This record gives sequence, structure tokens and C-alpha cells, in this order.
Amino acid sequence: QVQLVESGGGLVQAGGSLRLSCAASGSIFRINTMGWYRQAPGKQRELVAVISSSGTTNYADSVKGRFTISRDNAKNTVYLQMNSLKSEDTGVFYCNANLWQHAWKVGDYWGQGTQVTVSS
Repeated sequence: QVQLVESGGGLVQAGGSLRLSCAASGSIFRINTMGWYRQAPGKQRELVAVISSSGTTNYADSVKGRFTISRDNAKNTVYLQMNSLKSEDTGVFYCNANLWQHAWKVGDYWGQGTQVTVSS
């Protein structure tokens, strides 16, 4: 059993900042990539940022220069620092981890989501 628990969402004014955290726990052998996805009302879930086990990052064009993804491998935790927030950043943010539960089982796991609302 693997669990991803997110925290840090909330309501913020445009131009403000929030920091999301996601901790993975349970039967984990090794974590490959960790990332954040966003689902805005009425839209499909989209990639926001992803980070590899070695620290290589990739961002959606819409958040480059404003968001920073990082991870603490010792704590199996990924973070998303969001600055200069805009109203279009509003949505439910989901944490994702691609990980090995055992040496023979790998898969994608998701958190329950955390709401981020940016007021203009």
C-alpha cells in the first residue's frame, strides 16, 4: 500500500505565494519521478512540474519562472513553491509519484488533491 498526502493549498490573492508539499509513504522500494498536476474547473488534468530522482526538472510553459519544484529523497517528499500566482493557476493540484513498490512492481500513484484558489 502506498499513500501520497498533499498539504499547503488554500486561498491566496493574485501575486501571492503558496508552497505545496506531498509525502509518500508505505511500501516503497524506490521513487523515480515525482510531480505536480493541476486540474482547473471544466478542464483536463495537466502537468505543472516534474522532477527526477537525480533532480532534473521540467515545467509547463505557463509556470516557468514562477514555480519551483524540489524534493527531499530522504523524506520521500516533493514540494512546489508557487510565486506570483495568477487567477488562472486556480485548480486542484495533484501529486504524482512513479515508484517501485518492489523490485518487480512499478507504477504511478496519486494523492487526493489539494485546492488552490487565486483571487484577482
